[in-house]
Formats: sequence, structure tokens, C-alpha cells
Amino acid sequence: MAGYGDLLRTRGVARIMAAQLTARFPNGMTSLAVLLHIEHVTGSYGAAGLVLAATSIGQAVAGPVTSRWMGRWGMRRVLTLTLIVCAAAIAALALLDLPVPGYMALGLLAGLATPPVQSAVRTIYPKMVTSKQLTPLFSLDASLQEIIWIVAPVVITFVATQVGTVQALLLIVVILIGGGAWFILSPEVGRVRIPRSRRGFGRVLAKPPVILATVSGFLLIGACSAVEAGVVATFGHGGAEAGIVLAIFSIGSLTGGLSFGHIPMGPWAMARRLAIVAGGLALTMISLDMWWLGGTLFVAGIGIAPALAVIFAITSASVRFSETAEAYGWVGTGQLIGAAAGSAVAGFLIDAGGPSGAYVAATAFAVAGVAVAAVFVRGFPDLRGRDASPAPDTEPVRTIT
Repeated sequence: MAGYGDLLRTRGVARIMAAQLTARFPNGMTSLAVLLHIEHVTGSYGAAGLVLAATSIGQAVAGPVTSRWMGRWGMRRVLTLTLIVCAAAIAALALLDLPVPGYMALGLLAGLATPPVQSAVRTIYPKMVTSKQLTPLFSLDASLQEIIWIVAPVVITFVATQVGTVQALLLIVVILIGGGAWFILSPEVGRVRIPRSRRGFGRVLAKPPVILATVSGFLLIGACSAVEAGVVATFGHGGAEAGIVLAIFSIGSLTGGLSFGHIPMGPWAMARRLAIVAGGLALTMISLDMWWLGGTLFVAGIGIAPALAVIFAITSASVRFSETAEAYGWVGTGQLIGAAAGSAVAGFLIDAGGPSGAYVAATAFAVAGVAVAAVFVRGFPDLRGRDASPAPDTEPVRTIT
């Protein structure tokens, strides 16, 4: 913890981390708010699911595209444009009375225009700290983002149910604009310029660590989404049990990230960390008692933030600086697709055999992640004692004098 204190005292780190967490806070609110609002105005969860699907598709498509744009037009221009369009689309969702296809179009637009804050900040980090501080910084970032998933759903559910779904969506717009403006106006966003990539779009996926980070993120987030579906199916929407259990899950991740973020990352780091997740999830199948689930999910959560830290670090260490934003965009897209796949598979298994099916699905996703990390261990870089910063795009040329 003392190391994290030193890290946060590094010039600009605490400010940029707080700004990006605020800017990304709507990520933990939008899906739930859209679901509640569309169900409220249409009376159909099916319609709400279609709008959510359109939003998720937009986010998945946009991730690598808007991230790459930052190297062409600059971070501030891309972030500002996407922020304005996304805020306008969500406000329109709240205020306009439309048929379901109209809501789907607005959801797709909001997804396509989601500001690439995550790609931007993880591109900036290597320029703010020393090489020894970078891996702990990725771990701290992965840990603190759990605050979003603990607090945001509680806040938006309270506003939507106690005040109104329109007000909930407008609150998202306010936070989106306020947090986004804070991040965009941060000095580091103006100082760091991403060089234009000389490689074709998507070529970064040819690098084994990037594709492994994308696949690992897909499987890890798929497991987490299946858990969320299972917990909601187990306890329903009426009581506080589901929220408490999911909060314990996130607290486990926060604890793991803060406790183990300083551990050096060797080629087996991903397999070991995902094994903790898989072990904890396997134990959930013994009982659906609230406290048993809370305890086992806390154990599973201990591996989540450390695994995400490996994903961020190996991505950074394996690409040139001009490719970092696009690489993180692909990693984010993998996680979004994983979230959709985990929810879908869990939903089918819940319908077929009850809530326990969701925990089977979650365990299967995590075990698959361990298997991928073990089988392709040679594709993971050894970052022990190595700088995780991206390679520079230009190198000094030796001349004969």
C-alpha cells in the first residue's frame, strides 16, 4: 500500500485517475438505466433487450475504430466529438417518444459514440510514470475501476426507481459531460500525442500478446457476466441480496488488485490469476446460500483485477506507442463481446435448469481462460524486471563518423 501511496503522489497520477474514473462512471450505469427506461415506456423486457443489444454492438464496433482515430486527429478532438454525440443520443433516449426501432437506432448511436476514455488513459499512463511504476499503476487502475461496478448500479437503480427513469438517463448525461470534460481538459491529455500508426487497421491483432489479451478478456468478462446473471436469477430484483453479493464480488477484486498488484508478471501470471477465479467460481456450485455465494465470489474476485492488470501490461509491452490505443480498443471489444456471450449463455442455462446453470457457465468461461493461458504460455511476455512501456515509434540511427 505504501507503494501505491508513492504512485499516487507522482505528479498528475491521482488527478488523471480520478478524472478517468469519473468519465467512465456512466459505463456502470447506462445498461441498467436503458433497460429500466425502455421496459418502463414499452412494457416489454424484450424491447429493452433489443435496445441494449444495439448499444452493445455499437460499443464493440467503435472501440478499436475511435481509439485509432486518436492517433490521426488527436485525443481531445476525438474524445470531444464522441462525448457530444453520445450525450445527445442518451438524452434523446430519455426525452423522445419513439417506436422500438427508433430507440434501437439511438442506442446504436450512443454505443458507437462511447468516448474511448479507457484506451486514452492507458495510452497516457506510460508517459507519466517510471518503468518500475507502470505495472503497479495498471494494477491500481484495474482495482479502482471496481468502484464503478460497486457504486454506479446502486445509484442509478435508486434514481430510476425512486425518482424516474428519464431522470436516471439525464443524470448519466450530466456525469458523462462533467467527467468527460474533466478528463479532456486534463493537461496530460493535451501533452501526450499519439503518432499516426503506419500499419493497417487490425494488424495489431497479429501480435500474439494482443490477441491473447483480447481472448483472455473475453473469457474473464464472460465469466463475470454469467455470475451477474446467476446472482440476479438466484435472489431476484426485489431484495438487497443480489446487490450485496455482487458488491462482495467486486470488493474481492478490489482487494486482490491492491494486495497483489506489486507481484512481477511472468509468462504464467495469467494462468495463475485466472485459476483463482476459476477455483472460486467452481465452489459456487456447492450451494446457493447468500453467504456461501458471497464468500466464494469474494475468493473468485481476488483474481479478477490482477488478471486485468496482466491484460493491460502485456498489451502495452507488446506494441509500439502509435498502436497502443487501437490495441486497447480491440481488448475492450473482446470484453464487451464476452459480456454479451456470458449473459446469453447464462440466460439459456437459467431457463433450462435454474440459477445454478449460470454458475456452471461462469466456471466454464474461467476454466477456458486458464486453459488458453496455459496452452499458449509462450505467447505471454515475461515482464519480470522488464519495462512494460510500449516501444517508441522512432529509434536513434547509428551513424559512422
